Amino acid sequence: MSASDESLSLTATELRMATFRLARRLRSARAADSMSDTQLAVLAGLRIHGRRTISALAVSEHVTAPSMSSIVNGLEEQGCVVRIPDEDDRRRVQVEITDAGVEIVAETIRRRDELLAAMLDDVDFTDEELTTLREASALMRRVAER
Repeated sequence: MSASDESLSLTATELRMATFRLARRLRSARAADSMSDTQLAVLAGLRIHGRRTISALAVSEHVTAPSMSSIVNGLEEQGCVVRIPDEDDRRRVQVEITDAGVEIVAETIRRRDELLAAMLDDVDFTDEELTTLREASALMRRVAER
């Protein structure tokens, strides 16, 4: 393994460990305690992308269509989504987020942002370090979006 390969491997390990620990702490902050991470992810995706079919939701969350149907059933029971017949193909349905679902996503985001801001404040970063963190977040977003 070359020096750059070792550096890349070490960087990957450090980022994975830090990201995992941070994500675990942030996941604890949510607007609906009874809602799973997958259900929140589905709601967030619907909020961003609008109506989607069960199949499209399943692909985006890397689960089977029957699993997604079960997830959507749970969200529908909680009043967070509604099923709407597809205008082009009546055999299919579109899933749409409700106002209640939008509120849960917005409140969860607010709580998580508030928690992370408090965590950053506890460390007492300098302005330069905060700038470095913002720059690093842009780089990590590039990796995550590939």
